[in-house]
Amino acid sequence: MAERIQSIRFPFAVDESSGRLAEEPSYEAHVEQLIRQVLLTTPGERAHRPDFGCGLRRLVFAPLTDATAQLTRVMVLQALDRWLGSVLRVEEVQVRALTESLEVGISYWLQARGERRYLNLEVTL
Repeated sequence: MAERIQSIRFPFAVDESSGRLAEEPSYEAHVEQLIRQVLLTTPGERAHRPDFGCGLRRLVFAPLTDATAQLTRVMVLQALDRWLGSVLRVEEVQVRALTESLEVGISYWLQARGERRYLNLEVTL
């Protein structure tokens, strides 16, 4: 039988029927929320963890070149490995710079479930 992994819902909420913190019923959705938090948080944004995050939104203002795409790819790989390395293993990151946004495609291995997952994220101004 598969082990049930409990995850607190983000953003935090209280379950009205039980009066306890609401749980995310889908572990896969919980991990996607964690990935988004890591990638969209700018280092320095959290007072008690100033080095947390990746800062993808800053790169939207960078020149839209292949170098920017490569830098984004490396930043995503390093941030996910550092902050979520015990939860997932990144297999591939693809980045495409558009006029006013970055498209980031991530292929990762969800370690608790032993399955491959995909997340496409668009970062806009």
